[in-house]
Amino acid sequence: MRFQNPIAAIGRVGVLSLAVALGSADALQAQQAAVAGVSDTVRAGRFDNGKMWTFEYPPTDYLRETYGLTPDTAWFRKARLGALRIPGCSASLVSARGLVMTNHHCGREAVTSVTRAGENLQRDGFYAATLQDERQAEDMHADQLIAIVDITEAMDRAERGARDAAEIQEAREQAGEAESARITEEYGGEERGIVVEVISLWNGARTSAYVFRRYDDVRLVLTPELQLGYFGGDPDNFTYPRYSLDMTFFRVYGDDGQPLSTPEHFKFAAQGVKAGDVVFVVGNPGSTSRLQTVAELEFRRDVQDAAILALLDSRVAALNEYLEGNPNAPESIQNELFSLLNSQKAYRGIVRGLNDAYILARRRDGERRFAEAIAAAPKLQEEYGSLIDDLARVQQRKRDLAAEARAFIGLGNPGLDGGVLVRSFYAAQYLSATAAGAPADVLDNVKQALMGVPQQPAELQEALLAARLRDVQNALGGNAAQIDAILQGRSPEGAAAVAVQQSPLSDSARAVQALDDGSLTMNDPAIQLGRSLLQRYGPYQAGMQPISQEEDGLARRLGRARFEVYGLEIPPDATFSLRLADGVVQGYEYNGTVAPPYTTFYGLFDRYHSFGSKDWDLPRRWLDRQSAIALSTPLNFVATADIIGGNSGSPVLDRNLDIVGLVFDGNIESLPGEFIYLDQRARSVAVDARGILEALRSVYQAERIVTEISGTPVPARR
Repeated sequence: MRFQNPIAAIGRVGVLSLAVALGSADALQAQQAAVAGVSDTVRAGRFDNGKMWTFEYPPTDYLRETYGLTPDTAWFRKARLGALRIPGCSASLVSARGLVMTNHHCGREAVTSVTRAGENLQRDGFYAATLQDERQAEDMHADQLIAIVDITEAMDRAERGARDAAEIQEAREQAGEAESARITEEYGGEERGIVVEVISLWNGARTSAYVFRRYDDVRLVLTPELQLGYFGGDPDNFTYPRYSLDMTFFRVYGDDGQPLSTPEHFKFAAQGVKAGDVVFVVGNPGSTSRLQTVAELEFRRDVQDAAILALLDSRVAALNEYLEGNPNAPESIQNELFSLLNSQKAYRGIVRGLNDAYILARRRDGERRFAEAIAAAPKLQEEYGSLIDDLARVQQRKRDLAAEARAFIGLGNPGLDGGVLVRSFYAAQYLSATAAGAPADVLDNVKQALMGVPQQPAELQEALLAARLRDVQNALGGNAAQIDAILQGRSPEGAAAVAVQQSPLSDSARAVQALDDGSLTMNDPAIQLGRSLLQRYGPYQAGMQPISQEEDGLARRLGRARFEVYGLEIPPDATFSLRLADGVVQGYEYNGTVAPPYTTFYGLFDRYHSFGSKDWDLPRRWLDRQSAIALSTPLNFVATADIIGGNSGSPVLDRNLDIVGLVFDGNIESLPGEFIYLDQRARSVAVDARGILEALRSVYQAERIVTEISGTPVPARR
């Protein structure tokens, strides 16, 4: 039976939904606050801002006090060098010969890129039986963090004399570029594969230059079938218990074309984890907003994140409808749907959390304590005393542009708007630049950008473009004249059909040909539609720019104020930079029952037999090899380690920095972790190292990989 929340009936939707999920004591506290209509009983926690520790400021005292662990410099160095960052995800070195482990969903595009004619590696999986069979993946690289340089002083010095937020931002960007160039040369230059990235911590209170060694020769070694890497599909995504083999192995090669020598790597642990064991996740969490004020979160709740969720809902619907009618559509479109579904579910959890009165009350208490600490120090009060109120006023100015935000959020992304619209923006720019006598190199850059817009079927472009036009119509519907100027009296579907069917911009090759032969003009229907949208978007963008610059400046000051008050006690927000997160293996209460610390292969086959549908289907190889599998082997497990998007592919390590798992997800209760860390029920979800080895041995019979990562040859069971 579905529990009916009585508070929701009077407008406080979701007050208890996540509060009950936090555990008995916190749930009772939340109920008291919700029923009374106040938040006096809610208190912030020590780690509400999370435990994503940086390597330049390692939490040595905390680790000693919490776990009795006293890691030395060599421990942190090994953790840093064994970790890798790949496009959009994390990874790790797991052998002395450059073997890399990450998630299946992190390597999906690379798998598509190495698929040859007549193959379907997404469906069937891939295993390179020898080194010679490993396939180089296009547009794939791996970055190893070899050094961290503190450039705070140089960045702060650059700000001096700047008159406003815009000048401060420009000065910091210029200083960052100069520091990056200087440090790149110090470490050997780009020709040696050196890439330097400026990382802002605590919104600029501290700034580091991260020095990476980039490896461009990355080859696919092994990936399971999609049905194993994405077992359970979207229904199981962000849930637990889970039964997914979300893993893929690559190998990094050196400039000599041989496997890279990687003495700093992580070994697979001889023993697995059990409930209560401490674990560490080393990876690159994408972004969090735990330093934002309550007013900023309320704006996100009411406008920004709500609009993003609505955008994702409509685009998922469009892609689903297209794929249902086109079952043989390219893998790239299916991958796009997977990505959108993942984002959609994540934002649902985030928006639900933003609507949870208990969570906001907890954040509000933390903000109150912060303000009191500032007020207690005259110098801090003079410098930072008005910050929270100033940011609240900025949010109100943003609310004045809420309709435009809902109409145009995400504009210019071909996966959200359709390629024809994005090409129309570049084409109009090209034609205007040509008329103005722009030099050839400028025109060529615009043309290259146009050519880089991904190809999409015309039917899908129409659906995505119509969805954008509906967004605009719904958000700006109060101004009939503006809508008519955009749609020209047509429906969104009708206007999209005209643009796609009557313009060469629906195809990159035809678009370039039309530019080259001069047949494309400003009268093109797609260009006319694009320009009419930009005429409305331009003023919105112009209005938002100074607001955003002011907000960024206030956020930098807020970060410095927090650092002044709390120092290293509160870790900085995630920035897709390397972090160390600690936690323990632990199940949790949910749905009136208990989620176990780990699941086994028994559960995998039970899901298959119980559902009998495509999301829980198993490939023939797995059914044929079932008797060879030790079904009691742990497959997935959960821990309290603090993770977020970008951590996908991170290794889970024990005290000795040996691999015990591979992070691939968080549960549904973890999604508000974007703005608050609560570990009563929030969990990171990982593939168990024991499950990885069992699958390699007994299903894929990948003896050479098992030997490489375990150090001992183990024959597959027959």
